[in-house]
Amino acid sequence: MNPATAAGSLQGPNPIFTILCAGLACGVLDISAALVVYGHYGRPPMRLLQGIAAGLLGPRSFEGGIATALLGLFCQFFIAFCATTVYFTATRWVTFLLEHAATSGVLYGIAVYFFMNRVVVPLSAAVKFPFSFKMMAIGIVIHIFCVGLPIAIIVRRFSMN
Repeated sequence: MNPATAAGSLQGPNPIFTILCAGLACGVLDISAALVVYGHYGRPPMRLLQGIAAGLLGPRSFEGGIATALLGLFCQFFIAFCATTVYFTATRWVTFLLEHAATSGVLYGIAVYFFMNRVVVPLSAAVKFPFSFKMMAIGIVIHIFCVGLPIAIIVRRFSMN
């Protein structure tokens, strides 16, 4: 795809719809998986959501009740839509991402996991936890199946004619 065609395709009929569908799917699947996994380890849903808000507010997010839990949920979906927008935009220039959605989705999920955990979280005000290989493996699997693959498959579905 040449740059002129790619730029024109950003103006195509369904980019907002595509990003909305993929972002919603990613956000719902990712937060659902997090709630299940962290619930298994005894973390209540409100505390998990407040933990996400802690990226902005720091430890005081745990004192904010439902308001900071809702902020955490908003942040979760904001990140899902950002990840989707980045992937969608990349597909306008890198056709491999559409042609090989499964492979691209797996790799994108892994990339998003490491970007979030090695760049975003360290730069945020979130409470830092010690490294755990087990939690990293769980996180990577979640990001493959609940972030990368849904984004890649939905973007491909609505981008291929």
